[in-house]
Amino acid sequence: MTHRPIRLVQFTDTHLLGSPDGRVRDMDTAASLQAVLAAAATDIAAADALLLTGDLVQDDPTGYARIRALTGTLGKPVLCVPGNHDDAPALRAALSQPPFQSAGLLDLAGWRIMLLDSSLPYRTEGALSTTALQTLEAALTSASERHVLVVLHHPPVPLGSRWIDELGVTNAASLWQVLDRHNSVRGVVFGHVHQAFDALQGKVRLLGTPSTCFQFLAGSDEFEIDPAPPAWRCLTLHPDGSITTQVHRLNH
Repeated sequence: MTHRPIRLVQFTDTHLLGSPDGRVRDMDTAASLQAVLAAAATDIAAADALLLTGDLVQDDPTGYARIRALTGTLGKPVLCVPGNHDDAPALRAALSQPPFQSAGLLDLAGWRIMLLDSSLPYRTEGALSTTALQTLEAALTSASERHVLVVLHHPPVPLGSRWIDELGVTNAASLWQVLDRHNSVRGVVFGHVHQAFDALQGKVRLLGTPSTCFQFLAGSDEFEIDPAPPAWRCLTLHPDGSITTQVHRLNH
């Protein structure tokens, strides 16, 4: 097994539409993603893979063609999971051929990256099916000496924001029962929250990431937009199982 750092770049909650003039919350989300990708070009060039952690489109499956156009030519594996605004079957149909991967796992050097679908049709909150939890259990059991990073859309822990905390993984206790059985799990990375989050649960690093478009105000009881700029996250997965990471903001 090769022991070297693995570099990932996470882009999340891109909310694209199929129409070139489509806007979400009065923002041209495609233009915002293009600006983020341009600003992150050096990070992308150094990455082993890219993570797209849900809400790739805004309830519009024709937007997946724009995801392919914008990220499929970057020369990197693109690992995708669906969010609540995605059509999960349409996402898998559109984004399952190289360089895209929308399910399963990817082994990179001493790390295993596990993709989970936490989306529920026509629901904002998330949950993991019995099949998904069984698949995760099997992937963790067979990880051998690899460290594991779990990737999904919905947060599996409260963030301290009342309205967001009602819309996370509703069966998070079942997820943690699986994760806690395996010392190999080093991190859980998610989207959905449109804000930066970094915490530990036991030895597991929990990382939420701002959107490539608009942000939600952290700690707010009610829905509120944060004027913070679009962002992306860089992660380095080290051979010893530690994770270093930084959120970068557009124009900052």
